[in-house]
Amino acid sequence: MKTEGKKYIHWQENAQPVWKKIVVESHLPDSLAPLRELSKNLWWVWNTPAEKLFEYIDKEMWNECAHNPVVMLDLVSFKRFRELENDSRFMADMNQVYGQFMQYLEERKDPGNMQIAYFSMEYGLHDSLKIYSGGLGMLAGDYLKEASDMKVNLVAVGLLYRFGYFKQALNLHGEQMANYEFQDFSKIPVQPVLDEKGGWLKIEVDLPGRRLAARIWQVNIGAIKLYLLDADLPENQEQDRHITHHLYGGDNENRLKQEILLGIGGIRALEKLGHHADLYHCNEGHAAFIGIERLAGIMEKHGLNFTEAKEVVRSSTIFTTHTPVPAGHDSFHDNQFKYYMESFPGRLGLDWETFSKLGKAKSHEDHFNMSYLASNLSQGINGVSKLHGAVSKTVLKELYQGYLKEELEIGYVTNGVHYSSWTAQEWKNIHKEYFGEEFPKNQLDFDVWNHIYQAPEEKIWELRKTLRAKLINYIKERFSDSWVKRNENPKLITEVKNKLDPNALTIGFARRFATYKRGYLLFRDLDRLSKIVNNPERPVQFIFAGKAHPADKAGQDLIKYIVEISRRPEFVGKILFIQNYDINLAKMLLQGVDVWLNTPTRPLEASGTSGMKGVMNGTLHFSVLDGWWVEGYRKDAGWALPAERTYDVQDFQDELDAETIYNILEEEIVETFYDRNKEGVSAEWVDIIKNTIAQVAPHFTTGRMMQDYHERYYLPQFERSRNMVNENFKWAKELAAWKLKISSVWDQIELKKTEVADGAHNVMKIGQDYPVRVEVDLKGLSCDEVGLELVITENGTREEPQIVEILHFEADACEGSVCCFKLNYHPVHPGSFNYGFRLYPKNEGLPHRQDFKYIKWL
Repeated sequence: MKTEGKKYIHWQENAQPVWKKIVVESHLPDSLAPLRELSKNLWWVWNTPAEKLFEYIDKEMWNECAHNPVVMLDLVSFKRFRELENDSRFMADMNQVYGQFMQYLEERKDPGNMQIAYFSMEYGLHDSLKIYSGGLGMLAGDYLKEASDMKVNLVAVGLLYRFGYFKQALNLHGEQMANYEFQDFSKIPVQPVLDEKGGWLKIEVDLPGRRLAARIWQVNIGAIKLYLLDADLPENQEQDRHITHHLYGGDNENRLKQEILLGIGGIRALEKLGHHADLYHCNEGHAAFIGIERLAGIMEKHGLNFTEAKEVVRSSTIFTTHTPVPAGHDSFHDNQFKYYMESFPGRLGLDWETFSKLGKAKSHEDHFNMSYLASNLSQGINGVSKLHGAVSKTVLKELYQGYLKEELEIGYVTNGVHYSSWTAQEWKNIHKEYFGEEFPKNQLDFDVWNHIYQAPEEKIWELRKTLRAKLINYIKERFSDSWVKRNENPKLITEVKNKLDPNALTIGFARRFATYKRGYLLFRDLDRLSKIVNNPERPVQFIFAGKAHPADKAGQDLIKYIVEISRRPEFVGKILFIQNYDINLAKMLLQGVDVWLNTPTRPLEASGTSGMKGVMNGTLHFSVLDGWWVEGYRKDAGWALPAERTYDVQDFQDELDAETIYNILEEEIVETFYDRNKEGVSAEWVDIIKNTIAQVAPHFTTGRMMQDYHERYYLPQFERSRNMVNENFKWAKELAAWKLKISSVWDQIELKKTEVADGAHNVMKIGQDYPVRVEVDLKGLSCDEVGLELVITENGTREEPQIVEILHFEADACEGSVCCFKLNYHPVHPGSFNYGFRLYPKNEGLPHRQDFKYIKWL
């Protein structure tokens, strides 16, 4: 076959693209360098001009980056940077903001001598830093911001989670799906802590048969440093790398390892960093291991024994509990606890049984309780509202056998919120105008807040309309995007968007979805609710948001139930559940809704801070009298459900409370909101807003909270703890020796004789005197080392008898070891009573009697 004259087609080789990787890093021009520095300090979060600076760079990108300037600055084009350099207005604003920032830091270079170390499992600072889940974290985050503003010398410690808490999504059926998003630590405002040689600073803690390493990161919150420990390191075993993956994730064993790292590792981190704090504040029991690590360190460094070191640790530790029910306090089974902590008692010179008693109220208990440990190693213990302080006495009373609940030295500091973080700029402008340019620096002058009464009612009404409209627009955008992603019916999306009304009375309910918060209460009578929301002349709309813990099936079912109701024709666009409740959504809701609804089962709300954030913005509070609202409620400054429980059966109580809510909504809230004058303003509604801002808001800032902690705990304990360590721990040694002396003979003390004039069983008469004598063999103790008292209580049917009065005996005479005490009893109350004689150790060096819990009823 001939092939002459024919041409063949050859396939081209290497015709496919060959790609090579090139990485182009964002590089800020030198003139814009302040932006990078501002992005790495969360000061910008509560300073609106700084936030607006980042938003101005690229508003669309700012929103896409979820308001994370660290990410955004890495995405901005070089062209845009050049435009900003040539934008004289932007450059002037940037330099002004940066100058304010530098001045702010300069003013806080020398914050004072007393340093506080603050420990918490979570911190809510900004959505870009996923180390929070709810109220505990939000409170801790606000506290650090306030500490910076008030120039408090405070350093904080926590954990850095690779995945944090979950991001919530709802499927078409309203079922919650928990998505855990990986945190790229280079894209969030954390920085490695380096040693002198440039190496990453790390600490180690002991685990069974191995060492756990953790590196230290730093977050700057104004002038405050927050150090975060991260165990996700190659040198750790695989299961140990997971310790800091999820906040409140994993099983109880992982929780124990987290708390070992936070408490023991946290103290070691501060030691490595050169922070030798004067006071240690344990924010919830998760961090209670700080006490035992400090004990071991003091003993090793200063040669003290356990009881001497304990005096030092107790005098300088404050424990804040946030949990109103015993089941909410972390505890670990003895076997599990011993497996991880068996070697630790040796560092304290203790046997295992003595060591384990630090976390128990009674010897037969089979769990080690972290709140008990924190209580045993803290002089100051407090709840987070006045009511919660009382509730905490019930929760912890087993630690103080022989005392009645009302006697316990457990106080309270009611939570507060950081004004500058949560107040809308529109309100800040009004406050500046009427409260003065110094505000909020002078926020603790409560009289300043009364100037809100000078603001014209039309001005406040228009401001509220503006914030409501802003919220509705935000919700339309946020919910429609999420609904499209889950393939929601386009017709339903359009219908909801059309029905959401920026002029309708808008009520918000957003919080963690736990059953005790009773998110279902509003839906007890759907026909009546339908009439409320569908009144064409007085429309009402409800916005719900919140997450249920992934293990809380009942909470998740409640979310699903609300979503199902929101799809019913009569409730479409009138009831709406917005998924993934985060800080930004919280701000928009709290600033934009007219009423904030809260319906917990009393007294299960320890404090609650969302409503406080609302009142800063003129959002009116409608709540059960629980948590902070017990103290906050004022007539004509919000609404309240009665404090008294009517029914023991919860379903009946729910029915009554739901009926009360409907009545208040119909007869007071809706009526007042739509009662307009000729200018279209509800003057009465504005009056309630003014009352809320003047009479409620000033009492619930973190400024007031910080002041209370200083006055009630920090300053007294600072003074006492200084005395403990002075002169080579002289006072600590003397007090420990005295306690040892008392404890060695206490069980041997015996009652010899009691004499009550006319006989103890005779009827006494008001106004007459009845001499009482008691003889006690003190077994070598002096009568000055003990106190004797007559305790008189009601003779009623209550579970816990109520004290009528306590009368103190005087030492009369002593023969050998037997001491005679006398008292002249003068009854002033008629009735039937119980009485008893109680002996207790007495020493002027004790901060209070329960610091040394020995007691004897004779």
